[in-house]
Amino acid sequence: MNFITAGESHGPQLTGIIEGLPAGLPIDVEQINAALAARQGGYGRGNRQKIEHDQVQIVGGVRHGVTLGSPIALTIQNRDHANWSAIMDPVSPATPENSVRKVEHPRPGHADLVGGMKYDHRDLRNVLERSSARETAMRVAIGNLCEQLLAALDIHLVGFVQQVGSIKVTANNSLSVQQIQATIKQNDLRILNQEQVPAIHQLIDDTKRAGDSLGGTIRVIAENVPAGLGSYISWDTKLDGKIAGAVMGVNAMKGVSFGDGFADAEHPGSQIMDQIDYHKGTGFSRLSNHLGGFEGGMTNGMPIIVNAAMKPIPTLYKPLQTVDINSKEKLKANVERSDVTAIVPASIVVENVVAIELAKAITDTFESASLVRLKAGVAQYRKHNADF
Repeated sequence: MNFITAGESHGPQLTGIIEGLPAGLPIDVEQINAALAARQGGYGRGNRQKIEHDQVQIVGGVRHGVTLGSPIALTIQNRDHANWSAIMDPVSPATPENSVRKVEHPRPGHADLVGGMKYDHRDLRNVLERSSARETAMRVAIGNLCEQLLAALDIHLVGFVQQVGSIKVTANNSLSVQQIQATIKQNDLRILNQEQVPAIHQLIDDTKRAGDSLGGTIRVIAENVPAGLGSYISWDTKLDGKIAGAVMGVNAMKGVSFGDGFADAEHPGSQIMDQIDYHKGTGFSRLSNHLGGFEGGMTNGMPIIVNAAMKPIPTLYKPLQTVDINSKEKLKANVERSDVTAIVPASIVVENVVAIELAKAITDTFESASLVRLKAGVAQYRKHNADF
């Protein structure tokens, strides 16, 4: 299974193609659109989200609501393109009139300057349009297709916010995916502690007034993932490594860990290694889950726990120092419309890229041309593990 996306932030549309999903999978388009709407929400979002009302259109690979086994093509229209049609015209040559939003003052922390150097762009808009997190809308659409596949195999996952700026969320860490989903719907921060919502709102409001931005941390939990996905035989077959790479591929992510993460380094092995248990009928399990569901690059049957750290948004309304790429004069960076924090939508994006990697692992491990045969293969493998 593989996918590719194309499109610019203010271009006509985002396009995605995913190949390798089995034939026979019923697709709920409204579920995809609900995920896209959730990605646009969250406290701290900017005005762009008031313009866009993301809706996916399936233009290939699905017939009468069921996958065909052929590549699935998706599009999401950029409504804001109407205000940028001349500037982002893919065919008309550049003129002084359609270059009025030319970017020559790179923003610190963004891809602007390095991207311009690499691809030899003198207008850094050519960089920021593609490096924008707008592209993640398509990854959410593709990821939700993968979530629907995983749900058909009784695998479920959720992403939520654990920290915003300096405020860490204190909550019960033993909740199931279903319980987490129900709890985070009760607020606009996707956090598990309702009592901390006002304090985080206040922090975001204060940060906005200061012209600054905030990052945070995210957790994704996946339940009922069969043991043995991934492999120990080579570095590039380890599933936790693939998930880590996918998470780091999400805009603004600066760290990823599994289970207790970096806290594991603070304790002796006797307190961290998850002791093995056995019950007739269900097979092997662990007495704890400090390692986040992975051993030797493979799933071990415990819930997968992925943590991600997101840096603050690099576009600041009180911009930092930069240098004009032509005159080399020191001045203030460009200001593009942006959010105070995107930690809430980022939790949805990270959830979906984890779903993509899990779906890849499933379809790589089992015969997956048909959903019927895939379900049978997974069920047989689960029984094999229970009887091992």
